[in-house]
Amino acid sequence: MPQTKFQNVIYTIIMAIIMVYGMIVYNVALSTGGVTNATFGMALHEMPIMVPIAIILEFFIVEKLATKLAFTVMKPTDRPQFITYAISTMIVCLMCPTMSLIATLLFKEPSFGTWVQTWGMNMPMALIWQLLFAGPLTRLIFRNLFRKQLAASIANGHTNQ
Repeated sequence: MPQTKFQNVIYTIIMAIIMVYGMIVYNVALSTGGVTNATFGMALHEMPIMVPIAIILEFFIVEKLATKLAFTVMKPTDRPQFITYAISTMIVCLMCPTMSLIATLLFKEPSFGTWVQTWGMNMPMALIWQLLFAGPLTRLIFRNLFRKQLAASIANGHTNQ
């Protein structure tokens, strides 16, 4: 997990790209009636809009709130793996309705019903995508990018979790 502000920014960017792309692919597939090879390319068109929004929301609002919420059910002495899952789950619980609202306003016929339907369709996929794919992949990429710095931090007895 990130040990510095710079590492946290990089981690957030990687996570946002992976999560947003996966969710856009899912939503394009829903709106076009299925997944084709073209679905993956079509999803790229929304990335320049949705990725910066996700990064800003995550970095400045959601991360801190999700961590506080996660520690209402977790203790700092719990296994770091379970703390990570709890924080990830809380992030999805906050980001999914927010990003669904933004996507509804930008890309759909905006209405309360459309937003609720979008959120309802996205929530299960976002949670599964985060816990089983995006989270592990982001942590793998992050560990490989910052291998030396993380090893030095562990050797010095500094952990951030």
